[in-house]
Amino acid sequence: MSATTDTNTPQDVQPDPKIIDLLKKESSSKVAHVSLEYFPPRTEQGVKNLHARMDRMRTNTKCLFTDMTWGAGGSTADLSLDLALHAHKTGHVSNMHLTCTNMGDGAVHEALKKSYDGGIRNIVALRGDPSEGETEWTATEGGFTCALDLVKYIRKEFGDEFGISVAGYPEGHPNRISELSADEVESMSESEKGRCCTHDGVTYVCKDEDYKKEMDYLKEKVDAGSDFIITQMFFDAEVFKTFVNDCRKWGIECPVVPGLMCINAYPGFKKMTKFCKTRVPKSLEERMDSMKDDPDAVKKFGVEFGADICRSLLDSGAPILHFYTLNLEKVVYGITDELGITSGLIEKSDEKDAKDMVAVGSAWARAGDTVKSSAGQGVVKEIKSDGTAVVEIDGKSVELAKGSFEKVF
Repeated sequence: MSATTDTNTPQDVQPDPKIIDLLKKESSSKVAHVSLEYFPPRTEQGVKNLHARMDRMRTNTKCLFTDMTWGAGGSTADLSLDLALHAHKTGHVSNMHLTCTNMGDGAVHEALKKSYDGGIRNIVALRGDPSEGETEWTATEGGFTCALDLVKYIRKEFGDEFGISVAGYPEGHPNRISELSADEVESMSESEKGRCCTHDGVTYVCKDEDYKKEMDYLKEKVDAGSDFIITQMFFDAEVFKTFVNDCRKWGIECPVVPGLMCINAYPGFKKMTKFCKTRVPKSLEERMDSMKDDPDAVKKFGVEFGADICRSLLDSGAPILHFYTLNLEKVVYGITDELGITSGLIEKSDEKDAKDMVAVGSAWARAGDTVKSSAGQGVVKEIKSDGTAVVEIDGKSVELAKGSFEKVF
């Protein structure tokens, strides 16, 4: 316990167990466990609906823990904390994300103290995404420069009071993924071939020298006091297995939890995988393209694909399956039904409120998004540092000032 922070929990608050202790306890269990991740919705009605969905999904899946994201660019700090505390109060083991974006050390300390006083004992320490309208991440004055700083701060100020998890990137952090020339594609190493991706005919990869830097940094985060790792999404099970093996080679012995993005819709799948430069196996790409105009078929396939990759991960020794739910339930239920974790839930799923489940940060336009303005509707090609968007409208590039356009959902 830190000498500088009062860590006396109010007597009427029952603190959560640490997730690392739950993972250790269940390590010898033959039962497959899941954890679920949500994000703060944009509207008040969305928040109310999310409360109900979180309660249903906790009851139905018996999830081991529940994550609440902090929001792109630190946009949802207060709401994220409120939702994480609500999760704790309603029976979830709450795992609150905390980022460095737009957060000085005073704001970070206040968020940690409020979460501690409310019974939360688990934090995901992250750097976070750039602020609204920014393309490059910059540290807040008096704040932290990276997730490692945040892990060190939590341990310094709160000792072992919190369980801490950090992000891992099986394909490399998007900022370290490079576009390759034709000659570079031909000369890729075997390890690079195993994690590269191709989008719109362009090949990208985290080169071996950059991947080594990623792994060295991950080792630093774990050595600084992180208990376990949750990975970025992936759609190739072999990439995850290689990553876990690499962690062990680097002397990282903590649990590595696979982060699984559910396939709910074709446009979202294409946009997210392109934005994150995620590897998409050729067979998956072809299946998705074949049903791009059939939303029901995509959801059905999302269940089939999700169950298959989960079986492979469980067979390889994955300690738990962590689902990025996108604040929805049907595909998650379908997968857990297929795995035998649950039974008959997909028929009971209700997603009539899907339109209310859009994230706060998703109101910000990024490259690839469709926006509308007085000049017409088009696709964003670039967001400049001052927030100006370069948009292709009717085949022409138009610059739209920040605030003069609106994202189309």
